[in-house]
Amino acid sequence: MIDGALLRPIDHLLLRGDPARLALDGRSGSYDYAELEQTLGRLAGWLAGFGLAKGARVASWIAKGPVAALMPLAAPRAGLVHVPVNPLLKHAQVAHILADSGAHLLIGTAARLDSLQPGDVPAHCRLHREEDAACAMSGGQGIGPSTAAPDDLAAILYTSGSTGRPKGVMLTHANLWLGAVAVADYLKLTADDRTACVLPFSFDYGQNQLLSTWYAGGCVYPLDYLTPRDVMKLVDRRDITTLAGVPPLWVQLTELDWPAQVAARLKRLTNSGGALTRPLVARLRALFPEADLYPMYGLTEAFRSTYLPPALVDSHPDSMGRAIPFAEILVVRPDGRITDDGEPGELVHCGPLVAQGYWRDPARTAERFRPAPAVSRYGGMAVWSGDTVRRDADGLLYFVGRDDAMIKSAGNRISPTEVEEAALAVPGVAEAVALGIRDERLGQAVRLLLRSADGAVADAVAAHLKQELPNFMQPRDMIVLTQFPRNPNGKIDRVALAKEHGA
Repeated sequence: MIDGALLRPIDHLLLRGDPARLALDGRSGSYDYAELEQTLGRLAGWLAGFGLAKGARVASWIAKGPVAALMPLAAPRAGLVHVPVNPLLKHAQVAHILADSGAHLLIGTAARLDSLQPGDVPAHCRLHREEDAACAMSGGQGIGPSTAAPDDLAAILYTSGSTGRPKGVMLTHANLWLGAVAVADYLKLTADDRTACVLPFSFDYGQNQLLSTWYAGGCVYPLDYLTPRDVMKLVDRRDITTLAGVPPLWVQLTELDWPAQVAARLKRLTNSGGALTRPLVARLRALFPEADLYPMYGLTEAFRSTYLPPALVDSHPDSMGRAIPFAEILVVRPDGRITDDGEPGELVHCGPLVAQGYWRDPARTAERFRPAPAVSRYGGMAVWSGDTVRRDADGLLYFVGRDDAMIKSAGNRISPTEVEEAALAVPGVAEAVALGIRDERLGQAVRLLLRSADGAVADAVAAHLKQELPNFMQPRDMIVLTQFPRNPNGKIDRVALAKEHGA
């Protein structure tokens, strides 16, 4: 189904660009494609110098900059597997990722490495500061493009599930390459485009900002912004044409007073990590009249599934759109048959964008990755999303509901279980339930219910969570109850709690 000549090792991406064109710019300097390819070779050579076995995992926990931008290409060029860690995570989450992935090397900023506690780093894992990598990039011995096979593992991206700790999604060179090709195609990216990369590179959506722009020969501008105004300033200063975001960021950006000439610089807005509301769509269309708006739906297990063409946004603002290139999206009944138009069913993603399962987790892999429905033109393994959607007569998809308990806040996927386990570590907390409640700015916020005889225990829980969980996982509020409702099996009746205390 896929022309083999289309596929390349992901570290070959920069070779597509015009050597003299700008490829990467930012506070740490600028690089044309020829310079960035040379810098990539040096970073890969430094990684290869550690003598790790092929396929060994290398984690990075760093801010945006040249090292972070090149690690997704440098590790695979060195025959290694990249494990990017969200910079917002704290030591407990990082410890889990290091242990679960079996990482042999962690590259981090000094402050982040210093935050790790005894026992967080496995004995076989070496620590190196980001400055070491940066020095190697500026004058080390480089290595040339790899000869990796399309199905060689290139990255493990950790994503939260509705229960348990984050799980690592395994991505091959083909997964990453075809994702870049697909997005560059439907976004109509060109070598003249300049993409502001404001999303974390630990997210598939954030990482693809780099890969799709480079596939098209354009330039990327990584930015760790402190305020939404920083984003507006970057658009003005660097003549940005493309901006990817999540709904809470769009809400903040539409609250700014954009000069007309600055707003007009943007030619393309892309959204994922949560649905856009009709009022927000209207505000974006009014504020950025020169920009095409691309609502999108995806899941890390299959990268991206659908997008809504800009021409249909005004007439179908609630739609998820249709399948992106290389994706086959089916809406199926519980027995695997295709639904009728308008009939709700489970979204099943088939095709070469489907990841290789969860790292060292066959049980959870078997739950999500199952054989494609018999009608699939691709066959093989498919991602059964757990999301209920419906398809209209024109083939457009509409989101109906999420079957799992995942909380999606500001584009982040939050496991309720992880929040609950942190709260249960506080003396006096007998039970804990984390709920996702509606929030105008975040999409969803966390409400934490605590069962305790101590009405003041919430203060202790708040202090503990601030130490153990990243900011985006902090509860908006807490409610202390003396009893939790139970179902006939004696388990906590989460449905009843959500009905009474959700919003």
